[in-house]
Amino acid sequence: MLVLLPPSEGKASSGRGAPLKPESLSLPGLADAREAVLAELVDLCAGDEDKAREVLGLSEGLRAEVAKNTQLRTAGARPAGEIYTGVLYDALDLASLDAAAKRRAARSLLVFSGLWGAVRVTDRIPSYRCSMGVKLPGLGALGAHWRKPMAEVLPEAAGAGLVLDLRSAAYAAAWKPKGEVAARTATVRVLHAPTRKVVSHFNKATKGRIVRSLLTAGAAPDGPGELVEALRDLGYEVEATAPGKAGQGWALDVLVTEVH
Repeated sequence: MLVLLPPSEGKASSGRGAPLKPESLSLPGLADAREAVLAELVDLCAGDEDKAREVLGLSEGLRAEVAKNTQLRTAGARPAGEIYTGVLYDALDLASLDAAAKRRAARSLLVFSGLWGAVRVTDRIPSYRCSMGVKLPGLGALGAHWRKPMAEVLPEAAGAGLVLDLRSAAYAAAWKPKGEVAARTATVRVLHAPTRKVVSHFNKATKGRIVRSLLTAGAAPDGPGELVEALRDLGYEVEATAPGKAGQGWALDVLVTEVH
């Protein structure tokens, strides 16, 4: 099982660990694309601060994020699972998993990123600010920048099993499973059951709890159909729509009655 996650806008501080070692990151086929984004981002943020804020879509109150980006090559690095914070990651709570569940997380979780493309939760990265929606002056839109290298690397990373896609739209644009990979991919929406509407906060929190539940239970569904069964066994109310034609994935709606 490969679980595709969005990152979080908010991130923990880099800390005092050893700095980034790009060659140590998972998915080495993304190395050149990562270096291109890293180099331009550092240069952009080392120049005109106001321009950098505008490009990155940062408010005046987030001005310090620009300075942080100038130190990406030298700042301390921590496991990505510690860097990413926010609602989904609070609910997932990787740090409190038992040893077996942590090993499953290391194998199965892949976090998408405007800067890194995608990283494992065990990959050591510095804290940064660069969303997938950014359009850098030299490279252009990051979603488009990542499409070709992702298309080359991600099918192999997906292996032969289930792909559980929990990404938001901006990050899903960087890689769309195709062919036989799409057929074993399940995307998930979390809906407030009485209204059938998506509510952002508990959508993220429920996705974090779903991943935690699967990791804790040691569930290893081979495909979307088995995933539906596993989630129902874990107490989730799930409505599933199988693909209508070749090259499409499954769509799963998880219904939640309480917003929390």
